[in-house]
Amino acid sequence: MTTRAEPPADTRPLWDGGWYRDATRLESPNHGPRPAHAASAIDLIVVHSISLPPGEYGGLAVQQLFTNTLDWDAHPYFDSIRGLQVSAHFFVDRTGALWQFVDCDLRAWHAGQSAYRGRTQCNDDSIGIELEGLEGQPFEPAQYATLTALCRDIAQRYPIAHIAGHEHIAPGRKQDPGAGFDWARVQQALHWPWHRFPEITRPPLPAQR
Repeated sequence: MTTRAEPPADTRPLWDGGWYRDATRLESPNHGPRPAHAASAIDLIVVHSISLPPGEYGGLAVQQLFTNTLDWDAHPYFDSIRGLQVSAHFFVDRTGALWQFVDCDLRAWHAGQSAYRGRTQCNDDSIGIELEGLEGQPFEPAQYATLTALCRDIAQRYPIAHIAGHEHIAPGRKQDPGAGFDWARVQQALHWPWHRFPEITRPPLPAQR
């Protein structure tokens, strides 16, 4: 009887500078340097959701948007975002496949006007992760698996102390990833203490007797 040999472990480093080994690299021009005061204080992960057109999955429109190659005339919805120049560090599609657009040492354009943990301009000192999905709708198990592995590995390189949704850093302006995102699932997978998560996502404290 023969036994199947296990495939060799991947011994490459997880990171090449701010580029993550397990992501498909597709560089976006939409980025810039982090301010000097923020370069050593990248302590926030921001979770977003995106789909283009909204609610349609499986194409390459998100990748094209982040690389300024989207055909604005390909769908009527695209006219409403014509000329938009944005990016995120990472994008996780519905199958769990992972793309990276911006070196994590650099500032991606994902948060916009925002404030969290006593600081404004969250682009300066955060890492943005987009999940393919529609705000308020559920996400796929494969996406949670990729997201939690990525967050764990980001925290090996950067001093991550907080994780929040776009809706928490820009309340009233943004609603993603929304009610369909399972924060408890992420917390349990990461084994991170609840104080790293937005207060509104935390389980209620036991009633006092």
